[in-house]
Amino acid sequence: MTAAATASRAGVRAPFPAPPEEGSAIEIAPGVLWMRLPLPMALDHVNVYALADADGWTLVDTGMDTPRARAAWERLLAGPLAGRAVARVLVTHHHPDHMGLAGWFMARFGAELLMPRTAWLTARMLQLDVQARPLPEALAFWRAAGMPAAELARRAEERPFNFSDCTMPLPPGFTRLEEGATLELAGRRWAVRFGQGHAPDHATLWSADGDLVIAGDQALPSISPNIGVHATEPGADPLDEWLRSCRRLRRHARAGQLVLCGHNLPFTGLPQRLRQLERHHHAALRGLEAYLSAPRRAAECFVPLFRREIRGGEYGLALAEAVAHLNRLERSGRAKRETAPDGAWLWRRVLAGEGGRAPGPE
Repeated sequence: MTAAATASRAGVRAPFPAPPEEGSAIEIAPGVLWMRLPLPMALDHVNVYALADADGWTLVDTGMDTPRARAAWERLLAGPLAGRAVARVLVTHHHPDHMGLAGWFMARFGAELLMPRTAWLTARMLQLDVQARPLPEALAFWRAAGMPAAELARRAEERPFNFSDCTMPLPPGFTRLEEGATLELAGRRWAVRFGQGHAPDHATLWSADGDLVIAGDQALPSISPNIGVHATEPGADPLDEWLRSCRRLRRHARAGQLVLCGHNLPFTGLPQRLRQLERHHHAALRGLEAYLSAPRRAAECFVPLFRREIRGGEYGLALAEAVAHLNRLERSGRAKRETAPDGAWLWRRVLAGEGGRAPGPE
């Protein structure tokens, strides 16, 4: 069964059957426009939104800085957004498909930038961290995660992904979004609530009238957000942070809220979707735990986690997500990590009598 079919059975619905065409917009609520921008990757789009106020538009996320995305924005600015200036850009989290053109709007319109402090600091740091080749720490992390020698050698000689390649520089100066704050946008009051796991301090906005939730990537209707561990913090446990966020945000979720998500189609049925996402990852952890009956490297765990081998552009994200799930098993006492003679990490299931806890949901 596809993820979309599972979501439909669980009560998740998409009120709008199709996305807006590139360069056009759909009004999904009074004063709220939904637009879609292209991405140069397997996940080939990102949703962005425009909220109308007396002093101009507030844009929620911006897409990646590519010529095609800029051309799409030019059509939007000349068409659906014409008649109002861009007064503000609100960025939900630091990933480049969400903040890549924030600096462009700041330079062009003098737009105010609103985003969580952690997101702004992370984006600024990554923009300034330009690398011609992977750092030794990145190579060491990939080696420890079990990346095959041929793949590791190839990556060692290539320019790695750099934020600066696909994001406009963020100038100094922004307005901080804080947990628990209230915003007035598009004639509505919005409560700011942070999620964790997919990105640090991921901002979500919840309208006081209970009709709309701006979720970014914290809740998606038919895919799970990437939850990964990278060389910057190899011992992190973002999956635990994300599962805790799902439970915390579910207290505010109502079935009738229209969720304005970062990818796929806006949807209703948020309580069901958050439960489904939790169940999905708990099931993935149980399957992975069973697979660790023999010691495994992270790069050997793609099939039990994703039901297929991963290659090409998705490989790095898949490896990061595999380490995240293995770290969760280790932190919860369900797996132990050892080191192979070649320096790779080996995870194995904790056996009865070794001091681990019984498997099952956290």
